[in-house]
Amino acid sequence: MADRRALDLDSLAISDRFRLFNFTRRDDHVAYLWVLRAMDRLREVHRVQVDAGEVQSALNELTRLHDEVPTFDGNLRDRLDALYEDGVVHRFDDASRAGNLVRYRNRQSVYQFSELGYWAYTSVEGLLAARIQDANLSRLVFSDILEDLKALAAANRAGEGEQVYRRLSRLDSVMEDMGRRSAHFHVTLGEIIRSTDASPETFLRYKNALLTHMSEFMAELDRYLPRLATAVRDVEASGLASLLDRAAAADERPFMERHERLEDWRRRWSVLRAWFAPEGPQESRAGELRNATRVAVSGVIALLRQISEAQRGGVNRATQLRHLAEWVWNAPDEGAAHALTGAAFNLRSARHLGTAHEDTEQISPRATWWDAPGVEVSVTLFRSGKAPTTGVPTPVRGNPGARAALRREQAAERRAEREAAGHLTELGAHGRVLDESETRVLLKLMTRALEGRTVVAGRLKRGSGANDAVMVRLVPSDTGSAVRTAQGLLHLPGFRVELAGRTPAAGSAAGPGTGSETGGAR
Repeated sequence: MADRRALDLDSLAISDRFRLFNFTRRDDHVAYLWVLRAMDRLREVHRVQVDAGEVQSALNELTRLHDEVPTFDGNLRDRLDALYEDGVVHRFDDASRAGNLVRYRNRQSVYQFSELGYWAYTSVEGLLAARIQDANLSRLVFSDILEDLKALAAANRAGEGEQVYRRLSRLDSVMEDMGRRSAHFHVTLGEIIRSTDASPETFLRYKNALLTHMSEFMAELDRYLPRLATAVRDVEASGLASLLDRAAAADERPFMERHERLEDWRRRWSVLRAWFAPEGPQESRAGELRNATRVAVSGVIALLRQISEAQRGGVNRATQLRHLAEWVWNAPDEGAAHALTGAAFNLRSARHLGTAHEDTEQISPRATWWDAPGVEVSVTLFRSGKAPTTGVPTPVRGNPGARAALRREQAAERRAEREAAGHLTELGAHGRVLDESETRVLLKLMTRALEGRTVVAGRLKRGSGANDAVMVRLVPSDTGSAVRTAQGLLHLPGFRVELAGRTPAAGSAAGPGTGSETGGAR
């Protein structure tokens, strides 16, 4: 699980910290590593700020001990300056180191590890020093954790702040080490299981010790887990607030405020509590570790059975590779051998491609491939080496079923409008309540009539609107009129509504779009 402090960093801070590892990507990365090792050797003897000559002397000492140390032909200062640009070291100008005027005129620089640069260097050294043989699940640590928890509760009740800090710091270190060991062990176990197809002898050599180690760890964890959960609750019962306050008061980190130290210890205690006595229904991390170990034991047993059956049958990955090597050796020519190997391992020739950036002025022509931003490459260009084209437009899909359904809906709506228009023509718009369909037809016709009104001598004249079945006329009236509908009363101040039927010939001659124009002309 990543540390919360690492998750809170923004992208800019992450980029700055990744820049500390730039020396690992250079062509002479081994030379930079030995320069940092020389500076670390000087740091061990409390020589923090060193110049290029002192680093060269440390490299000479390392050369006598290790044959792998490269030689530096006068470019050691350039490498130190490159490390300074990456942020791994700090550079200072120290004129007091100049013994004469010539050296004073030259730049007398001293170098010192930066804090984050030293973390980057130690992480690289830790990666290089990692060994599969170191993976283990420490079963003896549970008794020490139980003893520390009991001593922590007693110290908190007695008010011994330094003892509380000492025990809590030890528990925090032990829990961090146990989490790292468990993660390392299961990752290594997965690597061993993955590599057994090519070399089952390694797995068979250590299978008994591996199964015994995991079984003893689970037995010890099952025995101590309830007692550890009780001890954690006993510590909290002694006063969690006072416990954390005493730990923060005894903490000697000078670059952190008291509330920051208190919050840090509260976070550490929550992590420790999650290991053995979590809040709520979720399982403890120790219980999850036990379940993962039990699953790993089952996987190891199943793999052992699979290897035994494969050796009994005589077919495994090693025999397959030997048969493939024999076929390649007996190929009639070199081309056939390359074709057989490529088909077996899915090997293809490398294709190099490149495209121009959209904004060519944005990228400096002096920028290297490492520093220049990437450009988007289409899948067609990547797979076939050909630039993508727009291609033939896809045909429009026909959907006769949907079209037929729309035609039926339109016909039904049209038929309902005709029936409503016929009712309006026969019964009129006044003296009764119009239903929804009649109201809809009347409003459409009135809209056309209102849009077609004309102004003569400063006064609005009558207007008309029609469809293929009925015509409505808006005649000026001093009293106005009103139409009753299912939704309420429609007032028409200054106008009176008159309805008249239309003959089919008139409807065909003046379509729906010209009704208002015809009414306005009358």
